[in-house]
Amino acid sequence: MNIPMLDLKRQYQFMKKDIDNAISRCLDHQLWILGPEVKEFEQKCAEFLNIKHCIGCSSGTEAIVLGLRALAIKCGKEFFSKNDEIITTPFTFTATGDAILRAGATPVFVDIDPINFNIRPQSILDYLQSKAENNAKGILPVHLYGTPCDMDTISKIAQKYNLFVLEDVAQAFGGTWQYTKLGTIGNISAFSFFPSKNLGGFGDGGMVTTNDDELAEIVKFLIKHGGKDKYNVEHIGYNARLDTIQASILLAKLKYVEDFNNRRIAIAKRYSEELADIEEIQLPPILEGCVFHQYTIRVKNGKRNKLQEFLKEKMIATMIYYPLCLHKMKVFEGKSRVSEKPVEAERASQEVLSLPIEPLMTLEEQSYIIKSIRRFFKK
Repeated sequence: MNIPMLDLKRQYQFMKKDIDNAISRCLDHQLWILGPEVKEFEQKCAEFLNIKHCIGCSSGTEAIVLGLRALAIKCGKEFFSKNDEIITTPFTFTATGDAILRAGATPVFVDIDPINFNIRPQSILDYLQSKAENNAKGILPVHLYGTPCDMDTISKIAQKYNLFVLEDVAQAFGGTWQYTKLGTIGNISAFSFFPSKNLGGFGDGGMVTTNDDELAEIVKFLIKHGGKDKYNVEHIGYNARLDTIQASILLAKLKYVEDFNNRRIAIAKRYSEELADIEEIQLPPILEGCVFHQYTIRVKNGKRNKLQEFLKEKMIATMIYYPLCLHKMKVFEGKSRVSEKPVEAERASQEVLSLPIEPLMTLEEQSYIIKSIRRFFKK
C-alpha cells in the first residue's frame, strides 16, 4: 500500500465532469484575464463566507502582501516603515513573515500555544505590555493546520491597543471561530488556493476578503498595477490577478469543499480515537470549527524522525510543517524582532509530524496508517 499525503489525481477523478466542463467553457470564450468566472467565483465565495468583498489574486502570499499594503495606504502610507511592527507567529510558512517585510514593516515573533500550535494571545499581550512606547500596528494570526485562533481574545487585544488584524486563512478555508467563518473576523484576510489546500486550484491562486469598502477598493487596483487607470497609476502595485482558468476550476471545486472538510474531520476523529492510548504522542485537539488542513501530532522523546522513517518504509507519506521557525531563518536576520525566546515554537518544530488526511482516503488506508503507528510504538 502506497499512501501519499494528498491524492490530487483521486480528487480530480471524483470531480472530473465538473472540472472538465469548467475548463471547456474557458476554452470556448477565451477570456483569460479577469474573465466571467473570476467575478462569479468572488461572488460565490462572498456568499459562502458571508462577507461583503472577496477579491481573487495570484497567490496566498500575494494576498497577505495586498492586505498589508491596503492597510498602509488607507493610513496614508505607500508602504509601512521599518519602525512599524506587525505581531505574528514564528511557527508558520515563511510567506507570512516574508509578506510583512515586503509591505515594509518589521515582523515581531511571539510564542505559540503548545496544544493547538497557533499564536498565543497572552504572548501578544505580554509583548505589548513590555514596552513603554509601542510601534505595533497590527496582529497577523495564522489559522495553522486549519485550526482557528482565539479570535475573541485577539480582537479584544487589537481593540485595546488600536491595532488592525489581518487573518492568514491559507490553511483554513471553510473553518469557523464561534460559528463565524474564518476570514471574516479581522479587518482584512488572506486565503491561498495552492493545490494542496482544502480548496485548491491547478496552480497558484489566492483571495483577499474584507467588509471594509475602502480596503477592498485599494486591493482591487493594487492587483492591477496600482491604479484605477492602468495607464496612469497612483500606487506601486502588482500584476496579481487571479487567472480565469484557476477561478473556473475553483468554482467547480467550491461545491465540494464542505463535504471534503467534513471527511477530513471524520478522518481526524478516527485517528484521535485509535491513537489516544499512545503516551509518546500528543494528538491535536478536535476543536469546533477546525477543518484539518493537516492532522499534526507531536512525537515525544526525540522519536519524531524515527517514526517518520518507519512510516516511509511502510510507504506512508508524512510531512514536517515546519522544521525551522521563522526567527531562525536567514531572511529575517536583522529584519525582525523576537519578543522573548519562543520556546514552544522551537520545541514544536522538533516534534511535529503531519499524517495523511486525504479526504477520499479509504477506511482500509486509514487502518493501515493507524496500525503502522501502533506497531512502531508496539501498542
